[in-house]
Amino acid sequence: EVQRAFSLGPREFLGPALRNGLVDLVPEYAGTALDFISLGEADPSDDVAGIHAQLEAALRGSGIRVLDAAPAQNANVFVVTRATADEHDLQRLSDLVPLAEEMTFGGPPECASRRLCLGGLRDVYDVRFGEVLTLDASGPLTRQALDGAHIDVGLMFSTDPALADDEYVVLEDDHNLQPAENITPLVRAEVVERWGSECTDVIDAVSARLTSATMQRLNVRISGNSDPGTMRRVAADWLQSEGLS
Repeated sequence: EVQRAFSLGPREFLGPALRNGLVDLVPEYAGTALDFISLGEADPSDDVAGIHAQLEAALRGSGIRVLDAAPAQNANVFVVTRATADEHDLQRLSDLVPLAEEMTFGGPPECASRRLCLGGLRDVYDVRFGEVLTLDASGPLTRQALDGAHIDVGLMFSTDPALADDEYVVLEDDHNLQPAENITPLVRAEVVERWGSECTDVIDAVSARLTSATMQRLNVRISGNSDPGTMRRVAADWLQSEGLS
């Protein structure tokens, strides 16, 4: 029987949980995972195969296996409302440079210490916000703060269903801060040794069919509904439609 655990917290908690056997499988985002595991030593890259190889190397000997990456990516994106974009003619992250000191940014608590969030905006773009509000990770607090003009710029995830709405504008990452963020399963080596290809082939088959557009469509179906039963039904419907169940 598969037990599912959601909202386990940031990587500072998730990594030890995986290593210590509290969880057996985690769907990670390759570039961010590599940045975290390498303590920021790995260079951001949009080379999917290169990121995957570096992640495998970084986890070698750790008791964690890296399975095939999905085509789907879920990256950090920096978002403004359509009204803010029109008012300040914002299209790219570099457009924020002369404005940021008068702006308020909103994102999750860990954003302040992450190179792919505020650290990268500062070091790569020289974007320094006048005020930073601690909110959630691409959740309702961030959307409400954007909609209510409590923040000017918010961190969201690229598969967030809200981004299908024309009310938000994703600022182009014109200096390539974000790496390839393909969804990549990390599995405890003990699990792979126990179940072999019976386990890995099934997971790899699912990953192979998972695209960014699919992720956003599935997220739309569960948006605002955290009921595990709903999530299972949506996942089961998709697996059946792909001939995977």
